[in-house]
Amino acid sequence: MESLRKIGSWPVDTAAAAVVRADGSTAGSYGPVDHRFPLASVTKPLTAYAVLVAYEEGAVELDEPAGPEGSTIRHLLAHASGLAFDEHRTMAPPGERRLYSNAGFEVLGDHIAKATGIPFAEYLRQAVLEPLGMTSTELAGSPAKDGVSTVADLARFAAELQAPRLLAPATVAEATSVVFPGLSGVLPGYGHRKPNDWGLGFEIRGEKSPHWTGVHSSPRTFGHFGQAGTFLWVDPDAGAACVALADRAFGGWASEAWPVLTDAVLAELVP
Repeated sequence: MESLRKIGSWPVDTAAAAVVRADGSTAGSYGPVDHRFPLASVTKPLTAYAVLVAYEEGAVELDEPAGPEGSTIRHLLAHASGLAFDEHRTMAPPGERRLYSNAGFEVLGDHIAKATGIPFAEYLRQAVLEPLGMTSTELAGSPAKDGVSTVADLARFAAELQAPRLLAPATVAEATSVVFPGLSGVLPGYGHRKPNDWGLGFEIRGEKSPHWTGVHSSPRTFGHFGQAGTFLWVDPDAGAACVALADRAFGGWASEAWPVLTDAVLAELVP
């Protein structure tokens, strides 16, 4: 795709990207798609998917207690448990504010490990990575931020999100729709948003502006970005997803370059 050539002007040493259509085919790619990059918070959608597999297997229920008193797995997935960003400290009652929390996803990993009797990194491998052929992906620490992967592997995950095989389509539809609507909170890197819409492990674009996706991204767009300079979005209205990984931390360069790339990709997909 001609739009992906814009990545060549990014102030990074190494970057790769791919656009995946709703039928799973690749519309285009750029750079070394087999290069392994730290994902930072793009780890969270993978963790969430494994949690949802555990739910469908009957190992857990979404509304069972987990995390602070009154919190559930659903609250943790939706950043609505009240846990602080990087501390196992309660900042608000569950369901009251959208407090983006790495700690919450670490609690999730521990909870699934106890429920299944399998270390979470291994459960993720068995439940998600291995079935999708994501052989270059691993969780090397925190379920919130320590994933390592390639564009080629995340393209497989992007295809799964658009045409689920590991989960029921209804489960994915719930995970990628707004959960606990109306909650406000801080979107990392962008400040306070009201509302700050999230699904179960996936950020929902809604009407947020500015945003790391494009000006022309549909409100139904969902995905995640990471402080390592990584993102994955799916735009159901465009019938496509985009993965981009780079080796420079998120900052002003990304908040400028990513929306431009996204709008160019969307324009090329839907002239």
